[in-house]
Amino acid sequence: MLDLRRMRFLYEFQQRGTLAAVARAFSYSPSFISQQIATLEREAGTPLLRRTGRRAQLTPQGELLANRARQILDQMERASAELAGYADIVIGTCRLAVFQSVSHTVLPHALALLARQHPQLRIELVEREPEQGLFETVAREFDLVIAEQYPGVSRPRRAGLDHVTLGEDAPFLVTPCSGPHSVRTLAAAADRPWIAEPRGTASRIWLTQLCRQAGFEPDVRFETNDLVTHLRMIEAGQAVSILPQLIFTSMRADVALHRLPLAAGREIFSAARETTADMPMIVVVRTALAEAFSAAMAHPRREPLAH
Repeated sequence: MLDLRRMRFLYEFQQRGTLAAVARAFSYSPSFISQQIATLEREAGTPLLRRTGRRAQLTPQGELLANRARQILDQMERASAELAGYADIVIGTCRLAVFQSVSHTVLPHALALLARQHPQLRIELVEREPEQGLFETVAREFDLVIAEQYPGVSRPRRAGLDHVTLGEDAPFLVTPCSGPHSVRTLAAAADRPWIAEPRGTASRIWLTQLCRQAGFEPDVRFETNDLVTHLRMIEAGQAVSILPQLIFTSMRADVALHRLPLAAGREIFSAARETTADMPMIVVVRTALAEAFSAAMAHPRREPLAH
């Protein structure tokens, strides 16, 4: 008889690529995971991994069994979703992955709504970069992920996830209110110091593309993922940047915002596994997120200036 728990480890190896990554995901040692898969090989009566030096690969039999494990896990989730639909109240634990600007702005309102409307629903929240959150939702570490998609910066759609748009978040040129860097147009910011997220991030690629469309390469002197630092550096008169409107719905800063009318904004969306998307807890969390996002964008704490 094949053990489903060990089959899950094999499926996780298929997703993550190394025994060490599987071990980290489950808080076990790599040797324990290796022993479990070796036991599964004895149960199956066939090799499941092919080892070459320090690396391991799935054999054809291993690929087959990992795919069957995914199908079984999917069926179990569908069964849980169907049973949850018969309950009179929404209960359970929803594990949610979010990125920074959403956790600052949309989440507090959404969580307050859920606490009032569904007090027996437990929300567990972890901050993740969108790409990591999407992968970990596929891998069943999270039930729902909030992610972003920048125009012209495509990422592959992950099989098994759905995609529900919360809304569009428009970009603004953000400058000091006064001083030598208080320009009003993107072209005028060509020779100013810039602050941006690190190279390779979707937001950095987006910012660079917008600047190139305006005819220049941004002089990025400051790199950080912390958007509060972005605002404080601009507020201090040390830099300019392009930032989405959403961050101004919760953060106060003495800066000037200038519309970029021809620039498309980033899409903010949620993704859940297709097997669980109809679960009541996923539905109510998405409803609360949509309401909170709409409220945030309708009533920003700082009204963008039109220039």
